[in-house]
Amino acid sequence: MTMEGRSAVVTGGSKGIGASVARRLASLGAHVVVTARSEGPLSNLVAEIEAQGGKASVVACDVSDADSVSAMAETARAAAGPISIVVNSAGVSPTSPFQRVTDVEWNLAMGVNAWGPLLVTQAFLPAMLEAGWGRVVNVASVASYTGAPYITSYAASKHALLGMSRCLAAELRGTGVTVNCVCPGYVDTPMTRANAERVAAKTGRTPEEVLAKIVAAQPSGRLVTPDEVAHATLSFLADEAGAMNGASLVVDGGGHMP
Repeated sequence: MTMEGRSAVVTGGSKGIGASVARRLASLGAHVVVTARSEGPLSNLVAEIEAQGGKASVVACDVSDADSVSAMAETARAAAGPISIVVNSAGVSPTSPFQRVTDVEWNLAMGVNAWGPLLVTQAFLPAMLEAGWGRVVNVASVASYTGAPYITSYAASKHALLGMSRCLAAELRGTGVTVNCVCPGYVDTPMTRANAERVAAKTGRTPEEVLAKIVAAQPSGRLVTPDEVAHATLSFLADEAGAMNGASLVVDGGGHMP
């Protein structure tokens, strides 16, 4: 597969899944525009990609803010030309017992995990439709299908993201633009480790104990790697993937088979 001549936007691109996707896209020849709230870590990633002969650009963006997304889209098009691939990887994962969920936590999860992908996709969809080709991949979660203790806001937002993706895919039938989701389980990322620390602080256990319990519950006996999620993401991007629309690909070692 080659991405020569394609331009892509990857949100949440400074670390974890987003960074892995950006590296893979750049290695295949795409010009990758990576976004996150701050430019520092993004600049390091872009320097790494460029050192390996790839093409990448940095744009700071808060995906939950419409004005920030609009400005990002304008800068991305100026840097890389028409954007035909969008990977919505930016995400947050607040944790609280149900009785302690606050409006701040709920709105944060919904804003970044559901509203953000909608805003970013809206920004680039018209050009994809005009070209008759485009790919949108939303990084959802196994929490798009199921619930678990302490992740009410997160799971609700990921359910919303999966539902939104399916609705847009239905609207785009026959246009050449597809919308799909990857749904990973627990991934070995800074966000997962930060979650373990938050749960530990609320339960009196150590972060290592919390993480060990998470790992023990995984079907493969380990965390999913960001590169494994990136590999699944790229499966939706090829020209030959045009019939894959409205799909969701679970990446968790076999624990969830929707």
